[in-house]
Amino acid sequence: MAVITIVGSGMMGSALAFPARENGNEVRLVGTHLDREIIDACIATNQHPKFERPFPAGVKYYQIESLDEALEGADFVIGGVSSFGVEWFGDKVLPAMKEGTPLLTVTKGLIDTPEGRLITYPDYWRGRLHEMGKQIPLNAIGGPCTSYELVAHDQSHVSFCGEDMEVLKFLKSAMETDYYHVSITGDITGIESAVALKNGYALGVALTIGLNQKTFGDDTLHYNSQAAVFGQATKEMSRLLKFQNADTLNNLCVGVGDLYVTVYGGRTRLIGILLGKGLSLEAAKKELRGVTLESLVVAERVARAVRKAIDRGELRAADFPVLLHIDEILTKGAEVRIPWEAFTYLES
Repeated sequence: MAVITIVGSGMMGSALAFPARENGNEVRLVGTHLDREIIDACIATNQHPKFERPFPAGVKYYQIESLDEALEGADFVIGGVSSFGVEWFGDKVLPAMKEGTPLLTVTKGLIDTPEGRLITYPDYWRGRLHEMGKQIPLNAIGGPCTSYELVAHDQSHVSFCGEDMEVLKFLKSAMETDYYHVSITGDITGIESAVALKNGYALGVALTIGLNQKTFGDDTLHYNSQAAVFGQATKEMSRLLKFQNADTLNNLCVGVGDLYVTVYGGRTRLIGILLGKGLSLEAAKKELRGVTLESLVVAERVARAVRKAIDRGELRAADFPVLLHIDEILTKGAEVRIPWEAFTYLES
């Protein structure tokens, strides 16, 4: 049995408490400073306010003020914050963690540097740890797995990535169940890039849903346009993985699987549909008030880096019509007009 401390009681961090506890581990769920009401509800009812079933018996709950207590004796820590909490996690949680305790983060995203390069969150935290003079094995989770389906025990397959295969084997043994299946790989950049890139492209596919609902009504079931953007998104993701020096079929499959599940459920689908229907970005955000929209941030960061790479002659604008159009919508308020003709090509 392992002692697992989860920091961040949002939906995915909390969902991971299910396989962790059902695998016989001691599980401690810590809320951030933004999660106070969630933890209060968990203490009172043993159930997350957004889940339809209670936590497995025995999960322990902590407010952020008790972080040190929750970290005491932990065999590893799961980072469950959103991408908006990456700096906070580096400031508050990493310094409190014991030297050598592995971190397994479920936070998805990329950071673009001033030079136009894309780095993963583990890379960012590695820099912070270097400044502290501290050693913590950094690992991450990627793959198609939504929180509510994990809670429902739907069959899910994810990848754990990290630098030390023995650590990854330990994490896999602690977390894997008969419904939560785990592959392990040493390619942090590949997995983390793949699952971050899908955010912007899921938004692109969802634009076509909104366009069709605007034209044919909300009950429409049109899939040709969705499939066309999905196919183009796969091409563009493959090119971006190559740009990240992470071009393998496994990485692409993880990213495409995550793209699929994000298109068919979640916050990115909602914002994409609203934009496709013709709402401005501000109007769409207002309608989804209170919903965390990480996909917008990731799309803008990736597009910024890609535009700089295009200026340097490392990439071609013609290879990224979906990404660049999404960027124009998000940063310039452009009207949604999918660049269909840019998808076509001639076999050489």
